[in-house]
Amino acid sequence: MSNEIHDVSTGAVADADQILQDIFPAHILNKFEIFSYRNAASILRNGFPQHFNETIRILEEFSISETMIRSPGGNKSEIANYVDTLFSDDWEETRISADLHVKLMHAKQKDRVLSEYTRIGFLDGHRIDFVKGKVAFDLEWNSKDQTYDRDLYAFSAFYEAGAIDLGIILTRGSSLNNVFFRNLGKVLKKDGSEGADDVYKKYGASTTWMGKLLYRLDAGRNGGCPVLAIGITPHCVTTS
Repeated sequence: MSNEIHDVSTGAVADADQILQDIFPAHILNKFEIFSYRNAASILRNGFPQHFNETIRILEEFSISETMIRSPGGNKSEIANYVDTLFSDDWEETRISADLHVKLMHAKQKDRVLSEYTRIGFLDGHRIDFVKGKVAFDLEWNSKDQTYDRDLYAFSAFYEAGAIDLGIILTRGSSLNNVFFRNLGKVLKKDGSEGADDVYKKYGASTTWMGKLLYRLDAGRNGGCPVLAIGITPHCVTTS
């Protein structure tokens, strides 16, 4: 990447950096750590120009504070609630469900059905945070890194069913690391006062950050689904 802080993660089989430089404005590349797999960036810009413009708008607006990072956890983090506000109402949390109808046909008599059956619930339960048309968007801020397997499997299931053409994951970039979090001091209590636990202990190496995601993308765990991985960097964080 062009920015000097993007020096930790590398996508071994990601699309070339030059492609990203041709697609994304420089100020976005300087603000975020971005990797494209299976031509996701090109598909987004060329196939879905409205979605591309919305993505740029969301990334331009995206800004989190040190206070948000230091806030205590819960069922849904303050950062996740904030991200919800960046999307228009036509981006909706979506669950896929599908039955599979199977026919076994005679090899030579094309209209002769030898047997048929339906597998109920062949696809069921896979969820994506935001879906609009054929573009999917997920946020992973601070979950166990195995959550990426769930996300990528969901992307793959939606893609193979023809429900989406690409997926986008917004997550912690490589530079939001142990050094960065150690400088933030203690976790805040619910009343806003300083607690006893160190912030950095909340954000361990086995939680969701770009290095853990790229490992899975390089291994092809997204199946055939094109994926755009966007990492949040310190350029997105304000001191308030």
